[in-house]
Amino acid sequence: MSDLLAVPAVRREAITRLAAELHPGMTVALSTHINADGDGCGSQTALARLLGQMGVRAFIVNPTPWPELFRWLLADDVEDRSPEGAKALKGVDRLIVLDISDLGRLGGLAAAVREMPQDALVIDHHLPGDEPPGKTMLSDTAACATAELVFDFARERGLTITTPIAKSLYTALVTDTGGFRFGNTSPRCLAVAAELLTAGVDPEQMYARIYGSVPLGRLHLLRDALDTLEVDMAHGIAWVRIGAGALEKHGVASEDLDGVSEYPRSIAGVRLAILFRDLGHGRVKVSFRSLAGVNVNTLARRFGGGGHARASGALIAGGPSEVEVQVLGEARHLLETGALAD
Repeated sequence: MSDLLAVPAVRREAITRLAAELHPGMTVALSTHINADGDGCGSQTALARLLGQMGVRAFIVNPTPWPELFRWLLADDVEDRSPEGAKALKGVDRLIVLDISDLGRLGGLAAAVREMPQDALVIDHHLPGDEPPGKTMLSDTAACATAELVFDFARERGLTITTPIAKSLYTALVTDTGGFRFGNTSPRCLAVAAELLTAGVDPEQMYARIYGSVPLGRLHLLRDALDTLEVDMAHGIAWVRIGAGALEKHGVASEDLDGVSEYPRSIAGVRLAILFRDLGHGRVKVSFRSLAGVNVNTLARRFGGGGHARASGALIAGGPSEVEVQVLGEARHLLETGALAD
């Protein structure tokens, strides 16, 4: 276990550089990508509390509202100033961006971040994007989640992983690995999770909070999505659609889309699953999920997106039918030519 928990040298060096930019008395803003997920929210709330141990005041400023599913992670000691938007960034000593490899993923905050006097500090585990948010980075694609890197930061700086911090980190790990089912579930990831259990995490309680209390509308949304299921077995592609206004119709939020892509991906013979979500106003959000051997990051980057080898996404301009034709055509072509092979 101790060998698994040893922080790799390249991460230790990055942590030293990152920590050198942080000093007691500073005020730091923490941000993550639009529609924050469990890794973004868990990493932010854990880091905010860890920075407090260093004498650094930290608060959260995200480009989109904090997800209700993870509202409990904030508790009473982590301030969320996301409703203030870019105004909340004025006067901060530094911005730390988590779980993002490209500045464009900051959505409406991106322009304000570009104008800040200092580059953002970055903690992330994604493949490099076209516009990195900053130059001082703690980044490693071998990490199962950004939270694994936050865990390493705590260990290297001699900080205490309290029970609330452990719950935040565990939330990030369990959601980004699909409940420790995805290929990014490394031996080290499980060793870190074990450490978090010793710090007070109750896995049954965490399951109930994250997966065991979904709103009824989420199941209705899933029902409607699966009703649109189509499969191209010749190429091993399956896809579903979410229409404009579907979330509002069922009274759910964007985080309730998590896991929808797993259903088409689970079909025998399918290598690539796609979720098309019509955002209205000529924009379609496309989420890609794949099995081993298919690198969907390559496909997503063809449309200005990115992410991981097995999970990526892109925001594409155009109507639903137009975007669907473009994406499916490109996916078939790249699969046929072997361009998506790992």
